[in-house]
Amino acid sequence: MSSITDILLAPEGEKKINWVERNMPICRALAKEFETSKPFQGLKITLSVHLEAKTAYLCRLLAKGGAEMHVTGSNPLSTQDDVAAALAAGGMEVFAHHGCTMEQYDADLRAALSCGPNIIIDDGGDLVHLVHTEMQDLLPGVIGGCEETTTGIHRLKAMDRAGELKFPMVMVNDADCKHLFDNRYGTGQSVFDGINRTTNLIVAGKYVVVAGYGWCGKGVAMRAKGLGGRVIVTEVDPVRAIEAHMDGFEVMPMDEACRLGDIFVTVTGCSGVITPAHFVQMKDGAILTNAGHFDVEVDMAGLHAMAESHYEARHNIEGYVLPNGKTVFVIAEGRLVNIAAGDGHPAEIMDMSFAIQALSAKYLADHRGSMKPGVVPVPAEIDTAVARKKLETLGIRIDTLTPEQKAYLGLA
Repeated sequence: MSSITDILLAPEGEKKINWVERNMPICRALAKEFETSKPFQGLKITLSVHLEAKTAYLCRLLAKGGAEMHVTGSNPLSTQDDVAAALAAGGMEVFAHHGCTMEQYDADLRAALSCGPNIIIDDGGDLVHLVHTEMQDLLPGVIGGCEETTTGIHRLKAMDRAGELKFPMVMVNDADCKHLFDNRYGTGQSVFDGINRTTNLIVAGKYVVVAGYGWCGKGVAMRAKGLGGRVIVTEVDPVRAIEAHMDGFEVMPMDEACRLGDIFVTVTGCSGVITPAHFVQMKDGAILTNAGHFDVEVDMAGLHAMAESHYEARHNIEGYVLPNGKTVFVIAEGRLVNIAAGDGHPAEIMDMSFAIQALSAKYLADHRGSMKPGVVPVPAEIDTAVARKKLETLGIRIDTLTPEQKAYLGLA
């Protein structure tokens, strides 16, 4: 039995899902294929991904393949209640509430898992963590799972190194057709969609501090530059720091950048990136945002503890008055700004990512019983198939190696 905020919101959610379906041609093609082949017939899938329209369409795609879907969100602020209602109205089991407490969020995760899933689709690792720690009775029924994001991959690799991972997990995030486009172009655009719609302020001429220069950080820095921002990158990796420098950005420690920034975006996948030692040095009016999976990159607990007061400055923006009289502003409580303050990545980008997800889940179903526990790369043939389909939808043609060229390259 679904647990959502309001089933009467379903018509508005349906409009959103219909819109993204129109703009996700790869997933549309897979839906037609899966409807015939039924790769998930008889299987239960529990999915925890930011519950908005693109995710909803992925759920329907998997359901067309025969899966019994049990769905929840992966962040209390990213669930869209109207989308959750649309899925529930269509008969899917949905457990998700926008703005819920962490207790309710945990209860929703457990409810989605209570079906005894055969495949887990995770975003950040919360489902896999629960199954391995507090719901171990579910382990025998799990064929495997797929992980959507960088943070989740970090958690899985740590479990794998410790010998704790009990089933195969496909690293969807590390597929080329995911991280090269979703993390870079999707994050880059959606972060500023969220910042701009929430603040109604200009980026041009301002210092934008980007913490982390992985694929997501590259995308954020690129978009900030395109909007006219003066970009500063902070890094702990020397190679990425050189790359940021050669890409034309200033590079310095956060201890220095904190005094210059007007807008801060953390995209590290780590904790304690911006701390009270930095808050006190910031400009009056500095804006803090996070685009990493968990709300630990900007030290919100430290900010609450040191602030003399805080108030709602605008919807989804909280102002914190510091002891020195300055005020700093935080968007979306330090949670994922691109989805807690926006609609997430563009549909065309998620078309590739969710095609990878769907095909990786199919790979698990097709190879059930023959895969060992551990982290598993996305098979190259899946990446290539999605890339070719994307080119086809764009009307782009490319060259093909001749037999002589294949022989020259040792591929024949």
